Amino acid sequence: MQSRCSSASVVLGAVLATALLAAPASLPAQGAMPDRYRAIAGHIIESALADSAAYERLGALVDRFGPRLSGSDNLEHAIDWVIAQMQADGLEKAHGEEVLVPVWVRGEESATLLEPRVRKLPLLGLGASIATPAEGITAPVLVVNDYDDLTAHAADAKGKIVLWDVPFTTYGETVQYRTNGAVAAARVGAVASLLRSVTPYSQQTPHTGAMRYEDSVPRIPSAAISVEDTKMLHRMQDRGQRIVVRLQMSAQTLPDRMSRNVMAEITGNERPEEVVVLGGHIDSWDVGQGAMDDGGGVVVAWQAVKLLHDLGLRARRTIRVVGWVNEENGGRGGNAYRAAHQNERHVLAMESDGGVFAPSGFGFTGSAEAMAIVQRVATLLAPIGSDHITRGGGGSDIQPLMRDGVPGMGLSVDGTRYFYYHHTDSDTLDKLDPREMALCVATMAVLAYVVADLPEPLPRETSGPAR
Repeated sequence: MQSRCSSASVVLGAVLATALLAAPASLPAQGAMPDRYRAIAGHIIESALADSAAYERLGALVDRFGPRLSGSDNLEHAIDWVIAQMQADGLEKAHGEEVLVPVWVRGEESATLLEPRVRKLPLLGLGASIATPAEGITAPVLVVNDYDDLTAHAADAKGKIVLWDVPFTTYGETVQYRTNGAVAAARVGAVASLLRSVTPYSQQTPHTGAMRYEDSVPRIPSAAISVEDTKMLHRMQDRGQRIVVRLQMSAQTLPDRMSRNVMAEITGNERPEEVVVLGGHIDSWDVGQGAMDDGGGVVVAWQAVKLLHDLGLRARRTIRVVGWVNEENGGRGGNAYRAAHQNERHVLAMESDGGVFAPSGFGFTGSAEAMAIVQRVATLLAPIGSDHITRGGGGSDIQPLMRDGVPGMGLSVDGTRYFYYHHTDSDTLDKLDPREMALCVATMAVLAYVVADLPEPLPRETSGPAR
C-alpha cells in the first residue's frame, strides 16, 4: 500500500504541476474551474478504487470493538485505536477532544406473550427507557394505529401495555412514535409502551433507538418488538382475543461519562484557519457492530483524507476528518465540536450518516451561489455516477455548524436497504460492499479537496443562517 501510494504521489505531483501551469494565474471564470481539477480528480478516483482499504479498515474497527454506545468501554477503546491509527497514517493533529456523554445500560430484557398462547417475543429496549419492576410488568395489551387511535380508545388504555402498530412510511414521519410513544401512552394511563420496529422490512429483527420522557408525565418502560409480532398481536385483537404480555427490563441510566470527538487533518498551505470538515459519528447503538450506522461513515471520510495525504495533495484550506461522539442518544459531540472550533471559519461541513452504499452525490444546504459552485465541482464525479447535487442536506452532527451559516452536505447513497438493518443486531460488516465503500471514499475525497482548494471560499447566505 505504501509503495503504491508513494508511486501515485509522484505521478500525481506531475499531474498537479501541469494543471497549475496550464491554469490562469487567477480563476475569474467559475465555469472553467472543473477543467483545472479534472486530471487531479481522475487520479483521486483511480487511487480510491484501486483497493478495498476502507472496507478492510472498517472490518478491523467493528470486529475488534463491536457496538460502541456512548459511555461504553467499547467506544473508548475504539477511540484510542482510531487516534493511534490516524497518527500511524501520518495525518496531522490526530487527537480526541473531550465531550461529556450520557450513559444508558440496557441490562437484561425480555417480553413473553402469555395469552392467547405462550411465545417469547424478540425485543429491544429503547435508549433512555426506565426499567420495569424486578418482577416485570404483566398486563393486557392494547394495539393502536396512531395517536388519533389512542385518543379514541383512551378509556381502554389505563393499566395496559400500549402497542403502536405504525407502518413505516418515511423514517422522519414514523420515528416520532419511537421518540414520543411512551409519553403519549403514559398520559392515558398505560403501564408500558411497545413499538412496531421502525423499518420497512423485517425478519423478526427488533430495532432500537432513542426515546424521550417529559417531566410532567409518568415514566413508563418502552421497547420495540418485531414487525411480524406486532401484526400478529393486532390480528389477535381484531379477532377479539385477550392479549397478555409479561415485560421485563433492567435498563438503567448512570452518571455522565467523559468521552471524545476524534479527529485529524491535513493543514491548509495558505489558509489553515479555514476548514472543510467531513466525517460521521463514531458511536453506535449497543447491538450489532455499528458497521453501517455509522462506522462506515467515519471510515469513508477518514480514508478520503488519508488518500489525499498519501497522494501528496495539500489544499489551500485545512481538510479535517471528525468522528463525532454521542450522535445516537444525545448529539453532544456535534455541539461540543462547534463550541471548541467556533473561532475557525468553516467553509463547508460534510457528513456521511446514511450508510456507505453506492453513492449518487450529495444533498446540499447553503446559498444559491454556493450550490452552483458545488454542482460544478461535482461534475468531476460524473465518471463514477456520484455527481448529483440536490437541494437540502446535511446531518445531525453538522447541524450546530449549519445553524451558524456554514454550508452543509450529506452524502447521498442508495438507501434501499439502510432501514432494513438500522439499529439492529444485523448492522454488521457483511451488509456493505468493498467497491461501494471505495466509491464513497472517492466521492468525498474529490469534493473535499476541490472545495478546500478553490481560490475563494463558498459564499454564504447574505443574511440569516444557511438554508
